[in-house]
Amino acid sequence: MSSGSPLIRGDKASRREEILAAAAELFADRGFHGVGIDDIGAAVGISGPALYRHFRSKDAMLGEMLTSISRYLLDGALGHAGHDGPPDEVLAGLVRFHVDFALTQPALITVQERDLANLTEDDRRQVRALQRRYVEVWVDALRAAVPHLDDTRARSTAHAVFGLMNSTPHSRHLPDPELAELLAELALGALHAAR
Repeated sequence: MSSGSPLIRGDKASRREEILAAAAELFADRGFHGVGIDDIGAAVGISGPALYRHFRSKDAMLGEMLTSISRYLLDGALGHAGHDGPPDEVLAGLVRFHVDFALTQPALITVQERDLANLTEDDRRQVRALQRRYVEVWVDALRAAVPHLDDTRARSTAHAVFGLMNSTPHSRHLPDPELAELLAELALGALHAAR
């Protein structure tokens, strides 16, 4: 997967990334079980069986898709958390990063929410491990910005704020720049309300 975006399309996308991006849109629209290999092939202009040159199965596509976005989020969070600066700025950087992801990848959020249970056991374990590490980056940043917060409350706060930011597939009532600003303000307000 590209380090610049979890799933990209167009000239810069590899064929695998293009297939995963199309599969994400289809899975988000119809659900994992509502999409066949021929549907994914048609979306990228090849036959369904030709997809087996890139992925061994539809399950493997879902596994790579959700593992890759989990890695992307963790790597991005670690990058933002590693910046020197006041804790409030680090926290704001994490919020902006996640809001940008939520606005640009709503299909992936939908697939993550709805189809995580369809992963193989190994892929599900890997995604969950990456997600736990992502949450812990937020817990550390939140505790640095709100020093009296304990781990349990910080973790609960982070999960609540993820829900707010990940609402984008269901709440696109404003233009993206305005929605990004609103989500960031709400998320930061919620994070700091945990004091």
